[in-house]
Amino acid sequence: MAAKTTTVSAPQSSTEQLGGSGAGAAVHTGVAGVPATSATPAAPGDAAGGRGRTSIADGVVEKIAGMAAREVPGVFALGGGFARTLGAVRDRVPGGRPNVARGVKVEVGERQTALDLDIVVEYGVPIPDVAHDVRENVIAAVERMTGLEVVEVNIAVGDVHLPDEESEERVETSRVS
Repeated sequence: MAAKTTTVSAPQSSTEQLGGSGAGAAVHTGVAGVPATSATPAAPGDAAGGRGRTSIADGVVEKIAGMAAREVPGVFALGGGFARTLGAVRDRVPGGRPNVARGVKVEVGERQTALDLDIVVEYGVPIPDVAHDVRENVIAAVERMTGLEVVEVNIAVGDVHLPDEESEERVETSRVS
């Protein structure tokens, strides 16, 4: 499955449109109308003057959101039941890494993003409080790291982890006895 990449365009100070075919090619002009020699990546609101573009892949936003959600106390795991089970098996394969984007779906536009998270909460914690804290932490992290405006964070609580349940993520299996 190919990762989708979205280009974040910064406001341009001086741009000339080229070509009559509607290709949308542009030459960014520098001082005194001379074409700029290099395109400097710039995020929206970048102090560099907005010369160039920054492309942010959907997977980047998913990882940022996944890490931010896991930082919140009361969040046991992310992802639905089947995704967590499959992920636990994949994590135990030698050389496998945990998928921090598991349970996170994003839709990224040019300047905005919307996120959907599936979470599992610890038993005994107030779910509305955990959801609020997850939402705030995810918004802060994504906006700070990407410069995108987060317009929506939908949280689906799919399960509650009970203290006596065996955890596929926290159980250490010994190779020797």
